[in-house]
Parts: sequence; structure tokens; C-alpha cells
Amino acid sequence: MKKNKNRIRKPVMKWQTGEFQRTQTIKFELPLQFLMLCKLVDMSPQELLADFMDNLSCGSWKREGREKARQLLVEYFIEHGYGKGLYSEEDLRNMFRELDAMAFLFPKDGHSQILDAYSAWRESHQLYWFNKWSNSD
Repeated sequence: MKKNKNRIRKPVMKWQTGEFQRTQTIKFELPLQFLMLCKLVDMSPQELLADFMDNLSCGSWKREGREKARQLLVEYFIEHGYGKGLYSEEDLRNMFRELDAMAFLFPKDGHSQILDAYSAWRESHQLYWFNKWSNSD
């Protein structure tokens, strides 16, 4: 299954606008040493950042052999104190476990009907997950 990088997704929740819009063009200066590392490993900055986001979000895309990376990114997230004022460390770990469990159910060798059914279920369950943990409307 190949991701469609040009697909524009409609907002699912009313807050998905502006800085929380799903499809974005973000412009910032990349540190030179980051660019050097990307060049040395022959991986574009966009590929590396997309890979980082997929692993941190416990995505179902390219899961095999990435468990250790996902665990380390959860540790990174918690160590930086992201969400510390809103959630306990255990709550944050539970959030990541639940995201990972959803992605773990991805039907690797499923035909298109199964993949479509999984995608619909995942989207509705992600909404449930978000609402469960959300401290906002």
C-alpha cells in the first residue's frame, strides 16, 4: 500500500484549521548539521521528518523492525515534558500504547475491501481515542 502524498484531507474535527490543519506547508530553517546528516545517509529532510512523525504517532505504515525506534521516541516525548502540565507520565504512556494497538491491527496482506474497512474503523477509533483524552471541546 502506497501513501498518496498529494491527497488533501477534509477536517474531521472543527479545530483542524490553521496550525492544526492536516495538510500544511511549513517553512522553517533547517539546522546545517541536520542537513549534513540527511545528506550523509542519503535521506531527504522531508523523508526523515515524515518517518519521525509516523514513528512517533505509532503509525501503521512501515511498522516492521521499528518497535525500538517507537519506544525511544515515546521516551523522547516524555523526557522533553510534552503534555506534562496536562497529563501524568502514565497517562502519556497509555496514550501511546493505545495508538500503537490501533496501528498494530493493520491488515498487512489484506485486499482492498479489508484495507478500506480497516481505514474506516481506524478513523472512527482515532476520533474516539482523541475525545477520550481531550481536555478541550
